[in-house]
Amino acid sequence: MQLSLLPQRATSKIAKYLVGGVAAATVMTGVTTAVAPTEASATPASAQRIDGWIKHSLLVMKAKGIPGSYEGIRRNLMRESSGDLYAINLWDSNAQKGIPSKGLMQVIDPTFRTYHVDGTSWDIYDPIANITAACNYAAKRYGSIDNVNGPY
Repeated sequence: MQLSLLPQRATSKIAKYLVGGVAAATVMTGVTTAVAPTEASATPASAQRIDGWIKHSLLVMKAKGIPGSYEGIRRNLMRESSGDLYAINLWDSNAQKGIPSKGLMQVIDPTFRTYHVDGTSWDIYDPIANITAACNYAAKRYGSIDNVNGPY
C-alpha cells in the first residue's frame, strides 16, 4: 500500500480526530493513513469564501475554455467536501490504494496532476487549483461539471 504525504494542517486535523475519538488513525512523521472522520467533524469555509473561490475559478475556467456553472460547481463542492478546504477521504477504494481524494472537490493526486489548469497553483489544497482541475476533468469526462450529479 502506497501512503501519500499530507500537509501539516491535514495531519494535525487527523491527529485531532484521533484524540477526540472520532476516527481511528495511525499518524507517522510525514505520512498518514486513517479512517475518514464523520461529516460533523469537518471544518467548512464560510459561504462568502466558497462563493469567492467559485467565482475566481469560473474566471479561470472561462479564460481556458472549460465549461461549468456556479451552481454545478457549488453543488458538487458541497457534496464532496461540505466546503472543507482540507477534506481528505481516507476510506474509499482510492484511499485503500494510497491515493486519497483531497480538497474541496475531492480530487486524487494523479487526476489533479493530469487535469491541472495552467496559471493555478500546483497545491491540491489550493481552492482555485482544486476546483478548476476537477472541473477540467469533469469537462473531459462528462462534458461539464454541471453534468455530474454524484461521485465522479
